[in-house]
Amino acid sequence: MEKNHTKVLVVDDDPALRQLLADYLNRHGYDTLLAPDGSDLETRIERYCPDLIVLDRMMPDGDGAEACRRLRQQGEDIPVILLTGRDETVDRVIGLEAGADDYLGKPFDPRELLARIEAVLRRKKGASAFIKGKPVEFGPFVFDPATRQLSRGSTPIKLTGGEVNLLEALVANPGKPLSRDRLLALARDDEEGERNDRAIDIAILRLRRAIEDDPKQPRWIQTVWGVGYRFSP
Repeated sequence: MEKNHTKVLVVDDDPALRQLLADYLNRHGYDTLLAPDGSDLETRIERYCPDLIVLDRMMPDGDGAEACRRLRQQGEDIPVILLTGRDETVDRVIGLEAGADDYLGKPFDPRELLARIEAVLRRKKGASAFIKGKPVEFGPFVFDPATRQLSRGSTPIKLTGGEVNLLEALVANPGKPLSRDRLLALARDDEEGERNDRAIDIAILRLRRAIEDDPKQPRWIQTVWGVGYRFSP
């Protein structure tokens, strides 16, 4: 397959799995870099400039989730997919709250990892467009981050400041589950008073009533059980 020059760094202490993923991803056009542990993850990022990292959660030299958290604290926004040995809610929450973009429980089919890599890279591209201030279209709606206005066709939809903050946080992270704590931090509006988990849920309900055909079966703002919510364009 023709190379797309997208570099994926695979960090895992299992040499057989590393080679399997390298062979598979290379066949599908990716440039794959391999590392046995996360000891010098920052150095590898600086040297190779990967476009995405596949990072094992449990490694002999430390926790992949903590490594991901350090990257985010340093301002590094390279997409990270965590590989976890257990597909439990607590592991998923820990990984997502550490800043991972997605997770995949072991064992897994390489085809699923490929699909997740491609989905995360699409979301990254969409988020980059949002950061540049471009209007975001989904269905009949347009959200303009420059004016903070949501419209359906030519008709503006009235939202409170906190609801706009919440929508902005969701739309800027398409497809990425955001915990209530993360949404609380992103959507805080001092003019509306102190927010809590219940306030986030109420704001989500109001947004759904504004944009969903059936708020009980939402298309755009979906519940991620055990985590929070995500925007699914």
